[in-house]
Amino acid sequence: MQVFTPNELARHASNKYLSVLVAAQYARALNEFPRIGGTGREKKLTTRALEELAGGNIGFRIIPRRRGE
Repeated sequence: MQVFTPNELARHASNKYLSVLVAAQYARALNEFPRIGGTGREKKLTTRALEELAGGNIGFRIIPRRRGE
């Protein structure tokens, strides 16, 4: 099992909390895609999302929340 440290993930996001949120949203997006012919030994979606984030392959932007609407 691969271990991801908070500092490793925070390199590609502004902090470790944001990196976890980005990886979770990416894992949800991956879950929407159909899985094509697996061997049963596929990686979990959260692991794939963390690998992509640690590799710097996920692009994201922060949209400020509007209040009062």
